[in-house]
Amino acid sequence: MNKPCSAPQPSNLGGLVRPNIWSLAPYSSARDEYSGKEAHVFLDANENPYNAPYNRYPDPLQRELKKQVSRIKGVPEDMIFLGNGSDEAIDLPYRIFCEPGRDNVVAIEPTYGMYKVCADINNVEYRPVLLDDHYQMDADRLLKATDSRTKLIWMCSPNNPTGNSLNRDEMLKVVERFGGIVIIDEAYGDFSAQKTMRAELAKHPNLIVLNTFSKAWGLAAIRLGMAFASKEIIQIFNKVKYPYNVNQLTQQQAMEALKDPFEVDKWVKTLLLERNRLMQAFALLPICEQVYPSDANFFLARMTDAQRIYDYLVDRGIIVRNRTRVQLCHNCLRITVGMKGENNELLAALRSA
Repeated sequence: MNKPCSAPQPSNLGGLVRPNIWSLAPYSSARDEYSGKEAHVFLDANENPYNAPYNRYPDPLQRELKKQVSRIKGVPEDMIFLGNGSDEAIDLPYRIFCEPGRDNVVAIEPTYGMYKVCADINNVEYRPVLLDDHYQMDADRLLKATDSRTKLIWMCSPNNPTGNSLNRDEMLKVVERFGGIVIIDEAYGDFSAQKTMRAELAKHPNLIVLNTFSKAWGLAAIRLGMAFASKEIIQIFNKVKYPYNVNQLTQQQAMEALKDPFEVDKWVKTLLLERNRLMQAFALLPICEQVYPSDANFFLARMTDAQRIYDYLVDRGIIVRNRTRVQLCHNCLRITVGMKGENNELLAALRSA
């Protein structure tokens, strides 16, 4: 493997982006062309004049929504990308930075499965690097897996399915020493006390941090993901994305939710209390061998026979996630924290298993 080069500066971004993407002329939507001017008669986009307000195309850059996200997340509007779920923000770096059939990416293992799925879809080699027995990463081992064709490194913190936060200093070592793009997925970051990596964006132009409305905000159904990065990277994201990637109903629902972030804070506190109660109860179950530390709204538990217990719960209408086929997760179930009554029903069933 070649020694990784130092992290790129914004002026060097063109050396990482695929040449066809760098020179791409983006689609210019009707709404982009008059941006910044007042208008009240819209005869430009072949829309039906009836059935307002749903007859009009949404703002392709979600400007009003980004103002609210900026206020909550503490990131400038021009450093925010909003996508159709986090999946869009996961897929775009492959399309922007990785030449199919030539480039590769490195990722921790185990982790969220969509990183590999997107690599396979885009015909990009995926190089997993196993975590240690405590589900922690080592920056040196991750960097040793890279070579001159490595464009992306993926980390998820708190990690899925393990639930733990990765060592922040080790993550920063990777960001500082890798010559490509480092993506840190903080989908569960709102449940963790660890300082968000968004705070590092101004110092590290090769860093992309992902977040979502699906977890702490309780808005999985509206499919809205976030990516935070340098304005140069966000400009390329906006150039490559589909013109109207976030629909108007999603934008409206997200803006309504952002009016009351304190409600989300209450949900998070309640879920963390329930998580701790569940974990303590699991530790006392004869069929549970180990409960792993968690900084998320779920936890991983090693069982005596995960498949049997999973099937037993399914028969009783209780669905958890069987992760026994995932590396380092043999005989493990992943338990999402539900409402108190749901959690009690789960525990009652397991006590009779």
